[in-house]
Amino acid sequence: MNSSSPGNLDVVGLGLATIDVLVRCEPSSDPSRRPAFREFRLEGGGPVATAMAAASRLGARTGLVGTAGSDFAGECKLLSLSRYGVDVSRVVVRPGAEKEVVLVWVDAETGERGFSGLTGAMSDALRPEEIDRDYVTSAPYLHLDGCHGEAALAAARWMHEAGGTVILDGPATHGIARARIRRLVEQVDVLVCGSGFAQAVTRESDAADACRAAIELGPRTVVQTEGPDGSLTVCPDGEFHTPAFEVDAVDTTGAGDVFHGAYIVGLIRGWDPRRIAAFASAAAAMTCTRVGGRAGVGSFEETVEFCRSRGVDLAD
Repeated sequence: MNSSSPGNLDVVGLGLATIDVLVRCEPSSDPSRRPAFREFRLEGGGPVATAMAAASRLGARTGLVGTAGSDFAGECKLLSLSRYGVDVSRVVVRPGAEKEVVLVWVDAETGERGFSGLTGAMSDALRPEEIDRDYVTSAPYLHLDGCHGEAALAAARWMHEAGGTVILDGPATHGIARARIRRLVEQVDVLVCGSGFAQAVTRESDAADACRAAIELGPRTVVQTEGPDGSLTVCPDGEFHTPAFEVDAVDTTGAGDVFHGAYIVGLIRGWDPRRIAAFASAAAAMTCTRVGGRAGVGSFEETVEFCRSRGVDLAD
């Protein structure tokens, strides 16, 4: 495990960090009754936080900027990140109970999941003046998930002034993106998003057309993941589809977040877009084989070997 510390970071993440309470149980047609569950796990979650944990596991030096409660749950959240080697020295501790808590119900048959978040979880977002600008810009990469909106916008602008690269995790959606999300997309260099996000931002109905239109907003590269259908990349090198790796999925929680963390590791290594997409797809597939968004993340060597065993050679 990497030991990250301020001043020697490859990537800083600014966004949501949660405590996930995961229960893997049989499907039930009666919402008022839940059968006995097969497996339980208490783990850290959140898009940016899990991406940073995954990137650290894969060899990057990572740090997180976010918030945590001052109670035991908040301490657990920070501990879960520190155990993966993520620097949490710039996490702002809010007095009181941890608010970023998510209940995750995992279908034992399919691995699909449902979420239930705590009301008011993002009611006390970070403000730009609470962020250490020197810390954020000390790394060449900044990863955002759209949370802490004004702080995220400020950090993206700081990174560009410093000559750094900004990556955005755009969540899967089927609605229309809010204006603040569109403003953030205009400030990023690499957009790696979930199904429907590019369409929500550009209002194009076709995924490929939407990714091309998103390029016009500012990003130089757009990658949209489509779960078992793989991912679509639009970048200066062209457009291509990367198939997903088939695995016996136990829990799909965090797969997209791990994809982001692995994608950033590929950027850090200077890989070409096709190699990065294959590596990220492998890391995401591997995490689906265990309960929890981080438990299944392999080491860099294990992920490369997973690809090799499936006929994809990532060797330098």
